Amino acid sequence: MRFINAWKDPASERLVYFAPQVIEVFERYIQGENDAEAGGILLGHVRGIHLEILEATVPTPKDRRLKYFFERLLDGHQGIAERRWRDSNGLVRYVGEWHTHPEDHPTPSGLDISEWQKLAASRRDGRPMLAAIVGRQDLRVEYMLSDGARHRLYPFSGQ
Repeated sequence: MRFINAWKDPASERLVYFAPQVIEVFERYIQGENDAEAGGILLGHVRGIHLEILEATVPTPKDRRLKYFFERLLDGHQGIAERRWRDSNGLVRYVGEWHTHPEDHPTPSGLDISEWQKLAASRRDGRPMLAAIVGRQDLRVEYMLSDGARHRLYPFSGQ
């Protein structure tokens, strides 16, 4: 595994754990020189203030994918989220978004931030939205709060 699976928000002490199958999806879609961006949604368990990410959906044929742009369309992703919610009696839920960037150490674009703000503001449960950007060498993991504030998460070793 190239990417770290445990992250912490130093401001709130929230922890995020990415299950191995999520890291595998991230690694499968690392963007090469001629690849288009990829992305999907993050599904998992809410454990108090912490998150356990169990699934990352993969791009569907209807998503818009360009070298420097990814637009997740509802078809496919929302159906998976609804099935996981129903099948788990509400324990597995939508917690956020992920997509790739063609850079080693990814940073969110202005478009990324504005889309995250819209999604965070529309959350019915009032929880912050988790956002992950998969770079060629690193992950960038952030929380977007409903008021537009962002909190960057950092690798957590448990020490």
